[in-house]
This record gives sequence, C-alpha cells and structure tokens, in this order.
Amino acid sequence: MEKLRETLRVRKERAILVAGLLSSQGDGDNLAELTALAESAGAVVVDKFQQKIRSINPARYIGKGKADQLAERVKRFKADVVIFDNDLSPAQIRGLEEIVHIKVLDRSELILDIFATRAKTRQAQLQVELAQLEYTYPRLIRMWGHLDTLAGAGGATAAGAVGAIGTRGPGEQQLEIDRRLVSKRIIDLRRELANIDRRRVREIDARRGMFKICIVGYTNAGKSTLLNALTDAGALVEDRLFATIDTRTRKWAPARGAEVLLSDTVGFVKNLPHQLVASFKATLEEAVNADLLLHIIDSSNPEVLKQIESVEKVLGEIGCGEKPILKVLNKVDAVKNIGDFEILQTLFPEAVCISAKTGFGLGKLAEAVLTKYRGGEVLLRVTISQSNGKIQSFLRAYGQILKEQYSDGLVLIDAKLGRNQLADLNRLGAEAIEILHT
Repeated sequence: MEKLRETLRVRKERAILVAGLLSSQGDGDNLAELTALAESAGAVVVDKFQQKIRSINPARYIGKGKADQLAERVKRFKADVVIFDNDLSPAQIRGLEEIVHIKVLDRSELILDIFATRAKTRQAQLQVELAQLEYTYPRLIRMWGHLDTLAGAGGATAAGAVGAIGTRGPGEQQLEIDRRLVSKRIIDLRRELANIDRRRVREIDARRGMFKICIVGYTNAGKSTLLNALTDAGALVEDRLFATIDTRTRKWAPARGAEVLLSDTVGFVKNLPHQLVASFKATLEEAVNADLLLHIIDSSNPEVLKQIESVEKVLGEIGCGEKPILKVLNKVDAVKNIGDFEILQTLFPEAVCISAKTGFGLGKLAEAVLTKYRGGEVLLRVTISQSNGKIQSFLRAYGQILKEQYSDGLVLIDAKLGRNQLADLNRLGAEAIEILHT
C-alpha cells in the first residue's frame, strides 16, 4: 500500500468524493464545497458517495459494507483517488486503502495540496510545507519511499550510508528515521519562519500612524477583485477556491487626505486545517494588527450564512473576534434569490452592498470606511502661530476648515476633524486645541 502514497497531488486524477454524515448532521448536498475544492486541485470528479452513519468506524470511518460498495465504484469509474469530506485518522486511511486499492485523501490533505500549488512567495511556501509536515507526521507509516535507502543518522552522506559513529548497531526502523528527519525539518522551517516573522513585525511597526484595513472573507468571495478595484494591486483573480494565498498590501485613499493601508489575506473555508491556521499565523497578523476588518461576503452563494459563521470562527481563533468589522455584501449583481438577499440585509443592516466586479457601491463603501477611519467627527478650534504651516496643511488634508481668523501673529481655526486624527493633531504642536462640539 505504500506505493499509493508516494504522491499527495490530485492533479488530473479521476476522483470519487465521499462524505460520512452523522445522524445529527441532517440531509442535503454536503459535497458541493468538496467538489469545488477537488476541481480547484485539478481533479475530475467522476462520482459522489454519501453515507449516513450512527457512529464513526475507527477502522474505516464508514462501515465495511459501504467501504466494499466504494471499492466497486472505484473499479466501475476507474478512479485514481478517493477524497473524504471528513478528517481521517492514519488507521482509517490505511483501512480504506486496503479495501479500495487506490489512494485515499481526507479534506485537510486536499486543502494542504491546493495551498502547495498556490504558494508563490518564499514565506507562503515555507508555511505550506510546515503545515504539510505537521499534518503528515502522525501519518508517516511507510509513506516516504524516497527515504528507504537511509541506513544511519548521516543521511545521504558517505558516513550515513553505513551509520555514523555512535549510531551503528542493530539499525533503526524506517519509520523512526522518517520521523526524525521530519522533526528536524519542522524545526528548521519554524526557525526560518520566525526570522520572517521578525521582519514582518518591523514592517508593521514602520506602518504606525497609518490606518490599517484588512480584507477577510470566505475563499472566492471576491477579496482580490475588491483589492484590484480599489487599488492598483494587480492581484490574480480567478473563479476558483484559494486562487491567491499570498498577502498584498497597498495604499488606498477613500477620500481626499485620508490615506489608509489595505491588505488582502488568505481566504477561509469551513474546517480550515489547524495546521494551516498555525502556519499562516504570520500572514494572518495583518488581520490581528488591523484597525478595521472588511469582511467580504459572497451574497450570491446559497451557503452564505454558513460561510459567515466559518469566517467568524477563524477570526475568533486568531484573536480578531473583537476587532471593528465592516461587513460587505459582494456579488450583488449575481444574486438570484432576492428573498434570501433581503433576509441577509435584514440580518446585517449596517452591511454595505457592492459588486467589486462592476464597481457598484464602491463609493458607499468608501464613505463607510471613511466613517470608521475618522471615528466620528468633532468640531474644534485650534490656535497656532502664523508660522506653523504643518497644522494648517494637516487640517486641510484630513479635515474641513470652516473659519480662519488672524490676530497678533496667531491664527484661530475652526474645523471639523475625525476623532481618530486628534492624536496626530496634538503631536504637531498647537498652542491650544478646544473641542467645540462632539
């Protein structure tokens, strides 16, 4: 069976999708998202297979009879891989492969495979490799065929071929060698990612004073399309899950004098593998350090409420549950069920309706972001010397000057300014700042 697992890729393979549904999970098509994931990975879905189960079988997840039926379908459809919508234990994968005689993957392994094909930057590649190794570690039983020639701790070196000094003896089992090598690689990856994390912290520190906005949302909700519509990011846009997983940050001016940093993040799905959440922690730091989150929602998706729930769950896991969030109902041009959309608007009355593809509603989105950016307006009177051009320039750029009076070398300025900009105004050194109205 070890030959079945020499590759974790599902590209161009004929796939049968399987979902084991506990009685408490209800009915319905539970394979729609798995189908999209499999197709995103390059597989051709030739059959789908769902089974209601009272309890999880520890040996195969599904019952023996259903596993035999699955083996028959594998032969009938000439399948290359079986993909489960459930997370399987190593024993369950082995038990199933012994019956169906082809490779068996679970949901987490499929998502990890997709991430591996999408990673472009060095950081993303390291993060994916770390997640894959942490997932693979407990599943190492004879998976790594390319390590069969190793006989000692020296690996591929001449000394390692016969065992280094102090390691020669009765020898090690292949599994022990594999686990030791994987453990070492995990340590190396964490060390390299820690160095990248420190650089990212310095980058984030350099952005202090800038209002930071992070785009979050379910995969394929239109995050990259929105980033492109608001900035010149040039992010890849495709109608598939996890089209992009690399973070981009661009400047955006929702109004004159109001410049913010806008960052895109990796998309979420339900049951996102914990290894990915942990490995992409540095990438998700953009969300953790943001002043505002734009939660982009695909309002045309029939599973929209479940997607919202999944995103909020991941945000809670990474410590963003209490962050200011502005919900954005995207793809309104693609909505087919008006009744469901009206329910969505009722549930989230403060959400902004847009179409990032057509540009509809982007002006209203800028206004809503500007309100969050300013934190509410205040009317104030500022007294400065006539030589202090910095404050005058600041008020013209970030606020609205209502009145100016010149007297004895001083200037009295009545202006409207965002509450969040008061701290910046104070740092510029006015002689006096008086709040007239909040």
